[in-house]
Amino acid sequence: MSRTETEIATQPECWRRAVELAARPDGPARTGMPRPGERVAVVGCGTSWFMGHSYAVLREAAGHGETDAFAASEVPPGRSYDRVVALSRSGTTTEVLDAIRRLRGVTPRVAVTAVTADPRSPLAALAGVTVALDFADEESVVQTRFATTELVLLRALLGEDLGHLAGQGAQALSEPLAPSGGAAAGGPTSLHGLLAAGQFTFLGRGWAYGVALEAALKLREAARVWTEAYPAMEYRHGPISIAAPGRVVWWFGDRAALPAGLADDIARTGGRLIAPGRDPLADLIVVQRLAVALASARGLDPDRPRHLTRSVILA
Repeated sequence: MSRTETEIATQPECWRRAVELAARPDGPARTGMPRPGERVAVVGCGTSWFMGHSYAVLREAAGHGETDAFAASEVPPGRSYDRVVALSRSGTTTEVLDAIRRLRGVTPRVAVTAVTADPRSPLAALAGVTVALDFADEESVVQTRFATTELVLLRALLGEDLGHLAGQGAQALSEPLAPSGGAAAGGPTSLHGLLAAGQFTFLGRGWAYGVALEAALKLREAARVWTEAYPAMEYRHGPISIAAPGRVVWWFGDRAALPAGLADDIARTGGRLIAPGRDPLADLIVVQRLAVALASARGLDPDRPRHLTRSVILA
C-alpha cells in the first residue's frame, strides 16, 4: 500500500477529530475564526485555494458575511478586509506568506488566522491565531486528508451537522473500483469501468464546485489524466463538446440537484455520468482512490508525482 493510500484511508477518523475540535468553545478553532459580519478573505494555493473557495461559498450562504477566496498570488491590490484566513498545509508556501504581507500593507491591523499542519511554521509566526491540524498532516506530496479535514473543520464551525460524514467516508473507502458484482456497470452509482476511462470532467454547484476543482487536480497530479472541472451549468457552454464514449462526467452533490436535462444531454454524447449522490467530500475520497489506482496502472508513483514538491518555496 502506498503512503498516499494509507493517508486516504484515515480520513473518516480525521473528520471526526475535526468536528470535535470545532465543538470546543474556548479553542483557537472557535475563538480565532471569522465572526459573523466580518468581511473575510481566504487565501491559499492549489488544493488549499479550492478548499477556500468552498468555504467562502458556504460562509456567505450561511449568512455570516462577505467572503472572498483567492489564489494567494491573485489577491487584488488595495482591497481591505476584517480578517484573512490563510490555508496552507506546510505553512511555508511563498505566495501565501506574501499575500498576508500585502494585505497587511493595506490594512495593518487586519486579523490573520492560519489553518496549517505545522504550528511552528513561518505562516504560524505571521498569523495572530493558528489552528493546527497536525493530526491530519501528510508525508505525501499530493494532499488528501489534510485538505478534506480542513474543510470539515470550516464547515463544522459554520454550524453544519456533519454526523453523516464519517460513515459516508467509510463507505467510499470500501466501494470497489473494478467489477465485483453489485451495481450494473455504467449506472450513475456504479464505479465499474472507471480505470479504463480516457477523460474525466467534474461538475458541481455552489461549494461543491471547489470540490470538483480539487478532484480534477488529484487525477492530474497523481496519474497525469486529462481532467477538467466546471460549474455544472457551464458544462453546456463548450465543455460538452469533448464528451464521448469512454469519457466520464462526474457530478458532486445530490442527484436530485443535477441540472434538469443534463443527464440526457450527456447520454446523447455517449459519455458516462457518475452521480453517487453522497456528500461531495465523501465522493472525493473515491476520486482520490481512483487517482492512486490509475497511477499504479500506468506505472507511476502516486507518492512522488513528477515536477511537484510538498511545498512551493520560491527564491
